[in-house]
Amino acid sequence: MASKEIGLEVIADKNKYMVMCRDQNSRQNHSTKVDNISVERMEEFKYLGTNLTNQNFIQKENKRRLKSGKACYFSVQYALSFSLLFKNLKIKIYRTIILSVVLYGCETWSLTLREERTLRVFQNRVLRRRFRPKMDEIRGEWRKLHNEKLNDMYPSSSIAWVIKSRRMRWEVM
Repeated sequence: MASKEIGLEVIADKNKYMVMCRDQNSRQNHSTKVDNISVERMEEFKYLGTNLTNQNFIQKENKRRLKSGKACYFSVQYALSFSLLFKNLKIKIYRTIILSVVLYGCETWSLTLREERTLRVFQNRVLRRRFRPKMDEIRGEWRKLHNEKLNDMYPSSSIAWVIKSRRMRWEVM
């Protein structure tokens, strides 16, 4: 009724809804009707390129996005391994191409610690491959890039923080 007052017509046949909750008790049947026509309840649907489920589990979606990110990384791997490119340019390529593919639709994700760790591992793996270990001239051994050194070379925010900030920006709009 409120929508009709402002001139918005809701067509029940074209609308669906989903209740999102990790609580098992939320599976009770909720019925929504518009003009005495029931609106269909969905268990999952695609929104912003992300498969959303009624229990808000994103493990499958996380794996799918990381798989796309890996494919994107391997498609630009030759350009990133070119030694004449500056470090800053390699970082820009990572942010604009690879990270954009991985984080598309991340505004709908609710991250657990497991997903945050998986995303951090992906980010560190890509950056570690880009900055390659260096030869220690004194010992003659290859130096492995530890996370602290990697964070110094790539001072930008962690991937989990980027997702959280995008979610906050999306919720405000």
